[in-house]
Amino acid sequence: MTPEIITVLAVLVFAVLLFIFEWVRVDVVGIIMMVLLPLLGLVTPKQAISGLSSNAVVSIIAVIIIGAGLDKTGVMNSMARVILRFAGKSESRIMTLIAGTVAIISGFMQNIGAAALFLPAAKRIGNQTGVPVGRLLMPMGFCAIIGGCLTLVGSSPLILLNDLMVVGGKKYDAFGLFSVTPVGLLLIAAALLYFILLGRFILPTRSEDESSGPMSSILTGTYNNVGSLFELAVPADWTNDAPLKALDLRPIYFCTLVAICRENGKQHIFAPLPDETVRPGDEIVVVGPQEFVEHMAEDLGWELRPELTTFAEELSPNNAGIMEGIVTPRSEFMGKTIAELRIRERFQVSPLAIFRGEKIFVSGLSDIIIESGDALLLHGRWEMFHMLKGLPDLVFTETVKGELLRTEKAKIALMWLAVSLVMILGFHVQLSIALLTGALGMVLTKVLTIDEAYQSVDWMTVFLLGGLIPLGMAFENTGAAKFIADTIMAALGTPSALVLLTVIGILTSFFTLVASNVGATVLLVPLSMNMALNAGVDPRVAALTVAVAASNTFVLPTHQVNALIMRPGGYRTIDYVKSGAGMTVLYMVVMISALMLFY
Repeated sequence: MTPEIITVLAVLVFAVLLFIFEWVRVDVVGIIMMVLLPLLGLVTPKQAISGLSSNAVVSIIAVIIIGAGLDKTGVMNSMARVILRFAGKSESRIMTLIAGTVAIISGFMQNIGAAALFLPAAKRIGNQTGVPVGRLLMPMGFCAIIGGCLTLVGSSPLILLNDLMVVGGKKYDAFGLFSVTPVGLLLIAAALLYFILLGRFILPTRSEDESSGPMSSILTGTYNNVGSLFELAVPADWTNDAPLKALDLRPIYFCTLVAICRENGKQHIFAPLPDETVRPGDEIVVVGPQEFVEHMAEDLGWELRPELTTFAEELSPNNAGIMEGIVTPRSEFMGKTIAELRIRERFQVSPLAIFRGEKIFVSGLSDIIIESGDALLLHGRWEMFHMLKGLPDLVFTETVKGELLRTEKAKIALMWLAVSLVMILGFHVQLSIALLTGALGMVLTKVLTIDEAYQSVDWMTVFLLGGLIPLGMAFENTGAAKFIADTIMAALGTPSALVLLTVIGILTSFFTLVASNVGATVLLVPLSMNMALNAGVDPRVAALTVAVAASNTFVLPTHQVNALIMRPGGYRTIDYVKSGAGMTVLYMVVMISALMLFY
């Protein structure tokens, strides 16, 4: 063992310890590797920073921008709507549908691309259904990695496989496009069952999103008596045709009617005016404390729904919520009442409360004269708040969620996605160049501004991967990978087929975690085929074992898909260890069993 091999193994242990104990953030670990490796002479300075310009990292940047363009134009809203139509609000069905769909797509395009494209839709679905995003993204990410084993073009190791199957000058018969599909299908099925049965125990509930309700946790602490959203159905025999202001919903029940749906969903009224009437057959949404809403429903004969149904999408946290705005000294609101300002009519937002000094007013709001410094609690759709944000009247105490969608650009966004896919699949253009073409096209056709494109990229992921790529290079440059492989293979002697394939699978999985899957494949395919010939085992099966095991990378956020979902899912390294350990063992058992069964 040379000093260089000892040094690179020490650096590897150091990096793993940094990941596990989280002494610094994961992207800082990547930067440490970029600095430490060339200083120790394990890689050249050029190799140390080459990760930032690698095909994988540039592809991630480009595909995230493409995904942001699809999200900005409402395409991901439509995709989320389709998934929810089939899955409802069942966490296991939502997870299965998202993860299964991404896995199948990963069989025909790079897994990082499939995961990045579905990331916005998964986040929207989590927010809309109340399922923590952290319980959706890890199954999606793991299945995206496994989906690469569905076809021979699904992952880089499988793409390389046929070219590497040469031993002693003899080239072995190539595998077909779908030769690996039975193994891939069993692995995906096993992964989905793993998360369905054990997900509640191993998946974290943390996420970057603060709250899945209409009001953030900060506002809930201040306005906890304002209540939440409730949907009610007005019966067909409702006869009271008095206007809303005559029903006295706020003075009696402390409830505010914020939306009406009528004519079987053809007409939606947000922030209805006080003169509006509630008609038979209407579906309405109110904001109020649950006990008062229940009393109101009982007194008026309205049916309280168990959850939002008609307004499940329009008033979901993706599209609407509650904001607090502070009246500025330059505001036109000063000296006028809410009734005089016609806030509902002009801005389509519903006033819920006024916070002045140490008092919160929830009744008689229409007659209160607004003063500078008053805090107005308002419910509305995000696009209305974005419009209000541009005026000098209110300063919001939190960042306005949502965004103004450019739905008219949806077809253009889909066109650029199609252009990228055609370049990859039809013309075999390098992945990073094809995806950059799509990302650039979205900017040039104003699907996104260049600033929005920059803001959409998760730079933590970029620097994490940029630092891990030279670590893989150091592992190969110093001969550490070959030394470990040779040592283990020499110790095996003449093993049985089962033992040989298991050892090859474990060795490949280890190298894939700490080096590149491509590097592991190039190193281990010839080595494993020679071992198989000596042991009387089919060398093609040994080579296939290496290519499939190269996707068994779940216990650390070193794979690009795991790095991509880390921040949006609110994950820590320990979460990958907790969920990935069982997945790694299950993957190995199913893979070896399938290879023994089919080959």
